[in-house]
Amino acid sequence: MNFIELLLSEKLKNKNPMLDIFGSDRKVLQMACQDLTNYLKVHWNLVGKEANECELVEKLEKFFNEDPSELEEFLDVWTGMWFKKWKERVKLLIGNEKAEKWNRVTKTLNNAELLWRRVANRREMREVVTSTLIRNGEICGTSILAENLLKMELGKKKKKHINEEEWVVNVVNNALRKARKLARSKGPLIFVRIDKGYYQLSQ
Repeated sequence: MNFIELLLSEKLKNKNPMLDIFGSDRKVLQMACQDLTNYLKVHWNLVGKEANECELVEKLEKFFNEDPSELEEFLDVWTGMWFKKWKERVKLLIGNEKAEKWNRVTKTLNNAELLWRRVANRREMREVVTSTLIRNGEICGTSILAENLLKMELGKKKKKHINEEEWVVNVVNNALRKARKLARSKGPLIFVRIDKGYYQLSQ
C-alpha cells in the first residue's frame, strides 16, 4: 500500500464505516487515490512535468511531516467533497439491469480502444483533459472521464484531408470543450455493473 492509500483509507472509512476498503470496495479506494493524485497535480502545477508522480509524493510527505494537522484537515474536507461527488457520479447497475445510453457509449468506447492504444502521446492528452475537469469543479473519476471523452472523440470518423497532428489537436480541443460542459452537469457519469448476489449480500 502506498502513502496516498494509507492517508485516504482511514478518511474513507470515517465517511462510510460500511466500506470494505481492502476487500470488495477496493475500487473505491483506488479511484479516490487516483482522483486525489490528479487534484494535487493541478493544485501544485505538476501537470505535464516529467516524473511528476515522484515530486507529488515528496511534496505530500513534506506536508505530512511539517504540518500534519493541516494535511489532516485538508484530506477530511477533500474526502467529504469526493464522497458527495461519488454518490452523484457513480451508478451501480444490478445484475442484468439495462442502461441504454450506457450500452451505446460502451460500444463507441470499445470501437475506439485500438485507435487509442496507437496514439503516442495519450498520457499527456489524458492529463490535459483531466486537469480541465478538475479546474471546472469535477473531482470524482477524473482519469476515467478524461480518457472516455478522448475515446469518444477518437471514435468519430477521421476526416481524410486533415493530417495526423491536426486531427489529434481537434480531438483534444473537442474533448476539452466537452470536459468543461461535463463538469458543470449533474447526475451519474460512471456506470458500474455488479453481480445481483453480491448486492443482496452487502445490504
